[in-house]
Amino acid sequence: MAALLPVLLAHLLLCAHGATASAAATPPPLPILPVPSYAQLRWQLSEMALFLHFGPNTFTDSEWGTGRADPSVFAPSALDAGQWARVAARAGFRRVVLTAKHHDGFCLWPSALTNYSVAASPWRGGAGDVVAELAAAARAEGVGLGLYLSPWDRHEPVYGDTVPYNEHYMGQMTELLTRYGEVEEVWLDGAKGDAKKMDYMFDAWFSLIHQLQQRVVIFSDAGPDTRWVGDEVGVAGYTCWSTFNKSSVTIGHTIAEYSRCGDPYGQDWVPAECDVSIRPGWFWHASEKPKNATTLLDIYYKSVGRNCLLILNVPPNSSGLISDEDMQVLQEFTEIRHTIFSHNFAANATVTANSVRGGQDNLQFAPSNVLEDSIYSYWAPQEGQTCWEMLFDLGQSASFNVLQLQEPIQLGQRVIEFHVDILIDELWQTIVEATTIGYKRLLKFPVTESRYLKLSINSARADPLISFFGVFMDSFSGKYNLENHNKRTNSSEVIMLRTGSAAGNRSTAAM
Repeated sequence: MAALLPVLLAHLLLCAHGATASAAATPPPLPILPVPSYAQLRWQLSEMALFLHFGPNTFTDSEWGTGRADPSVFAPSALDAGQWARVAARAGFRRVVLTAKHHDGFCLWPSALTNYSVAASPWRGGAGDVVAELAAAARAEGVGLGLYLSPWDRHEPVYGDTVPYNEHYMGQMTELLTRYGEVEEVWLDGAKGDAKKMDYMFDAWFSLIHQLQQRVVIFSDAGPDTRWVGDEVGVAGYTCWSTFNKSSVTIGHTIAEYSRCGDPYGQDWVPAECDVSIRPGWFWHASEKPKNATTLLDIYYKSVGRNCLLILNVPPNSSGLISDEDMQVLQEFTEIRHTIFSHNFAANATVTANSVRGGQDNLQFAPSNVLEDSIYSYWAPQEGQTCWEMLFDLGQSASFNVLQLQEPIQLGQRVIEFHVDILIDELWQTIVEATTIGYKRLLKFPVTESRYLKLSINSARADPLISFFGVFMDSFSGKYNLENHNKRTNSSEVIMLRTGSAAGNRSTAAM
């Protein structure tokens, strides 16, 4: 098979336009707009966050509190925010997001704007502050802090009176964003009670949040910084663009397919976030059990592996601790990911491409850059090409069933369609074809064996750039359904989505 290598290299060069190396440095390609902000880029690189739904609902066996539960029900006997942060850090979650106030209006910090808070509870003798304890624990473990402040407040008397309540909400938001150090993410939605008319002044809220925390990203159904993926099962679209038009949706009324897949013609950078709970409910219930580790792995492929961030809810129990059974699943999930992705069969491959920006000898944009685990080094082709191919010689035959690709998204999301072939009996055979890459794309396929692989980019919004290529073996997932995988799109997941199904209110069970 090694004798074929010169022939394969010649094949790649057929598409080249004879560019030669230049003695002068070659500047990087222009970004294709829109591109992520610093905060959005840091958010994307974190890949996973741990959601912590905790409050009176934990003790009343509820999902949506009424706002009438006595504060005395909040009485965790062993609350340890340090344990929450350690669990997150050890499982590879780089951020924790706490429900500082859920729909019931109960505040997990001593807010000066309400008596309905931990200050009215017996916990810590009324002197406790869950947000402060988690903020300190997160800093100690090196994980970021995020906070959810529910717009809907079923306890606050002025709720339903637009101006006074917006002032109340912004006052509480100010408390949260000025007392606890850096906050990396603010979570909010459009939830509101049916019985009262209520207008939320989102633009004023967003301006305040960005003013008080300059490195924060704001999540809502429609951005401004990250968007809801359109479901609460942690699954993104098979096609998933970070580009989006915020003007096409409103908070509380989104088009599921548009949110799930994004828009290659979008004028805004609003990547998707996939929320899902490890248990059937969002708050802890003694009767419920967590998902298993292989289910979480499948969710990981369909969220992080589809250019999104996974926010996994792991609710503390009524003692104030993450349950042993949940920690066991997270440990297994972590070990499985490490086992799969710790051995890249392409790590020492010889990589060539049909063209290189600045010439084949230009190391700045060399094909070998795709073997480095960083979005800041990448392969770039010569400008003006219409044929983009990379050839990988693994050095020896290997068996694998997972492909990982990444783009340097700081220069924009570019790839529209691509496919990967392997060489079998001197013939190229396609093993996987797909749409969109973005920050990270993970694709599973039946176990295959080869020494040679070829990445072909069929179409792109601009000259395609690739920052990582890897192939791995996943021996943990169940039998793979090739039929479901190989379809490029379906009726609800198309490359370009200008319209979608009827808009509907976002489910607020998770909020």
